[in-house]
Amino acid sequence: MYHGVETTAYPLFKYPPYTLTLAAKMAEVARNYEIDVWHVHYAIPHAACAFLARQLLCATKSKQPKIITTLHGTDITLVGSDPSYYDITRFSIQTSDGITAVSKYLADETKEVFKIDADIRVIHNFVDNDRFRPLASRCERSEFANPAEFLIAHVSNFRPVKRTLDVIDVFERVNAELPSKLLLIGEGPDTILARRQIKKKNLTDRVVFLGNQNRIEAVLPCTDLFLLPSEEESFGLAALEALACGVPVIGTSGTGLVEVVEDYRTGFLLPIGDTASMSRAAISLLKDKTRLNEFRKNAAKSATEKFGADKIVSQYEQYYQEIVNG
Repeated sequence: MYHGVETTAYPLFKYPPYTLTLAAKMAEVARNYEIDVWHVHYAIPHAACAFLARQLLCATKSKQPKIITTLHGTDITLVGSDPSYYDITRFSIQTSDGITAVSKYLADETKEVFKIDADIRVIHNFVDNDRFRPLASRCERSEFANPAEFLIAHVSNFRPVKRTLDVIDVFERVNAELPSKLLLIGEGPDTILARRQIKKKNLTDRVVFLGNQNRIEAVLPCTDLFLLPSEEESFGLAALEALACGVPVIGTSGTGLVEVVEDYRTGFLLPIGDTASMSRAAISLLKDKTRLNEFRKNAAKSATEKFGADKIVSQYEQYYQEIVNG
């Protein structure tokens, strides 16, 4: 039986002293508990911390855990926004004993951007099907819309890459033909821009800003459609959570969403920025109750069968054994 420690995402790269503290703590835990594996998320800062912690253990002739790094996408976008991170990110990936990516799309992009020949195991994100499922909670749809209205949702961190203005454009077109309400869930840099656009288009009474929500599963099952027209998605966890709640997704082709959303079965994938086609697809689906219900059932089934926690976690456990025994 192996022992492992998993780190979670935290912007430690902004605070070098904390990064050093984390490395020291990782080394301390490894010495005290005979750790076999450090499973770290994101090359920066955690894979770098793991490498430094292993050097500390080496200096004291202590057991050195294997390092498995999971890439989520920020590893790439960080370098895109600040090239000075390129070398340290590439080094952190290459010095890992095992590398996983949350999608084939991300694995391919990582190899291309960082010129890496090492194997990158694709292990998708998973969804908690006990938490995210149709009728997971007593969702009060009447809080947001009346029975004659459709309810459309968008969840994100409202960064430019999420193309929130496209969400509003699609919704405006849909609402012009089918009375609807839009739920905007989350907060971020483009929140103010979104509010201005909504006011400009006279949609203030049709849009509800919910901000950040701790229990998104209490809201999603109420909705009829989920919009995620992102310019870039390494995977699309928000889309997966919507699918698990039985909500079809309209997203963008050419992104990691192609591994999450089944086109014409659990949703639609359309070119980035093509809000006219997105709105037509949305209207067509919402108008056809039978087809909408079919998409709903397909969505929940796909999320459970392909991305259930038990299935994905077992893939990680198998990978841990491969790396430890390798």
